[in-house]
Amino acid sequence: MVPPAVPSSPSSQYTQQFLNSVLSQRGPEALPYSEDLKWLIRQHLLALIEAYPSLQPKTGIFTHNDGRTVYLLQADGTVPMLFQGVTYNIPVVIWLMESYPRHPPLVFVNPTRDMIIKRPHPFVNPSGIVAIPYLQSWIYPSSNLVELARNLGHYFSRDPPLYSQRRPNPNPSPTPNPSPSTSASFPNSASIGSHSPAIRPAIPPPRAFPQSPYGTGSGSERVMDDPSEVYKRNAINKLVENLHSDILGLRKAREADMDGMFNAQSALKLRDVQLSNGLKEMQDEKEGLEQQLQMVLMNSDLLEGWLKENEAKVMNLGVTNVGVDEEVFEPCDALSKQMLECTASDLAIEDVVYSLDKAVQDGAIPFDQYLRIVRLLSREQFFHRATASKVRAAQMQAQVANMASKASQYSL
Repeated sequence: MVPPAVPSSPSSQYTQQFLNSVLSQRGPEALPYSEDLKWLIRQHLLALIEAYPSLQPKTGIFTHNDGRTVYLLQADGTVPMLFQGVTYNIPVVIWLMESYPRHPPLVFVNPTRDMIIKRPHPFVNPSGIVAIPYLQSWIYPSSNLVELARNLGHYFSRDPPLYSQRRPNPNPSPTPNPSPSTSASFPNSASIGSHSPAIRPAIPPPRAFPQSPYGTGSGSERVMDDPSEVYKRNAINKLVENLHSDILGLRKAREADMDGMFNAQSALKLRDVQLSNGLKEMQDEKEGLEQQLQMVLMNSDLLEGWLKENEAKVMNLGVTNVGVDEEVFEPCDALSKQMLECTASDLAIEDVVYSLDKAVQDGAIPFDQYLRIVRLLSREQFFHRATASKVRAAQMQAQVANMASKASQYSL
């Protein structure tokens, strides 16, 4: 993580105000970064400006390969590098893409008119896109812009990506002053395809770039590298490539492990929800069963009390055998007795019909005999139900008459 940058000059304070303004915008003009990461993006840029004042934050419109345009932050300016004991400034544009800082930024080398990109170059393609190991092994949240700029200077020092088409002054300034770029656009291969020969300046340009190690003039001006240095540089490049390949393989393996762990975490969370729901249902069912058990126990107590009370009465009356079918229920009047008989007959016929249904399904009786018996029983059942309906109506009339007589007595 990058420590918070503390503004130490009016320029730094202006930069901080600029970042606060653009990162706090809402609506259509809001930058497309995640809200929970905007503070970290601000700190990354402030730390970068503090360490490399030649890079300044800006906003610009970036065009993707599919034609989409998006409003993004960028760091535009120069990155210092040391080549053959002389400090040079490489113009770059660092675009903070929509997924930054979870994913690395997009870095372009931004040559001026009198500069060309070296072809081939191990870290810069002809369009100016930079691909150094630090970008390819970007790890969130430890990777940051300060380390990126430091790595850019390191790899550019090993193999400069830009060369000036002008011949350098015989006595160049060892540390030319940086001149940050003010352009908000990124380079493309069409902008550096051809250049007319430049006139040799009287003084070195603001950014001096080393001539090609293989020379740009006649045979007498060509400068060859030391074979031992070339071998050493190639060996270092090979080691860096192997290390980068190993890091990529290890990163892919770790990402696969993390994906498996995330999947397992999702499955465990789903099971946790299912278990919680199941446990809640079981607790609710337990409470319902406990309530039912209380009702059963209460009814049992009532029945036991009723049995004890009636057993005592039976013992007092001297009755030893009670007929369940005949003497348990005693109608209070003729209508009640008739209702009891009709209801009993109706239910008995219902049981017989049910038994006949089972018998015909099992093949115990012929179907025609089944129909004949059911027809007779249904006729008898109809008469019982009709009688019960009339008795019920008579009982209701008797009850209404009884209530009316009582009301008249109360009125007298």
